[in-house]
Amino acid sequence: MDSMANRIHVTELFGLYGPMLTEKQYKCLSMYLDEDFSLSEIGEDLGVSRQAVHDLLSRARQKMEDLETELGLAKRQQQQREALNAIYEEISQLANEDNAGKVKDILAHLEPFTSRA
Repeated sequence: MDSMANRIHVTELFGLYGPMLTEKQYKCLSMYLDEDFSLSEIGEDLGVSRQAVHDLLSRARQKMEDLETELGLAKRQQQQREALNAIYEEISQLANEDNAGKVKDILAHLEPFTSRA
């Protein structure tokens, strides 16, 4: 889980599929992603070796990837974000002096659901 894009992807999957992991996988991944613990620190806390933590993280990630393959929730969320971004752009181009305030209000409602948030 080295690159930033990879970490973001795993974090997204964890938000969606974390509750479907075992309690130990969930705790381990939460410590790694949310609390930025090292493998050694996690191992110390869980009473296992660094290698066991690595294996636990790998199995948790694989389980989430498998769930994503089956359910496609992360992919669907990304598609929705892209669609909302496109709608946001189209609406922003409709503004003129007669409706600028209303367009601004609509965009303000859309913004939390776009990549601008």
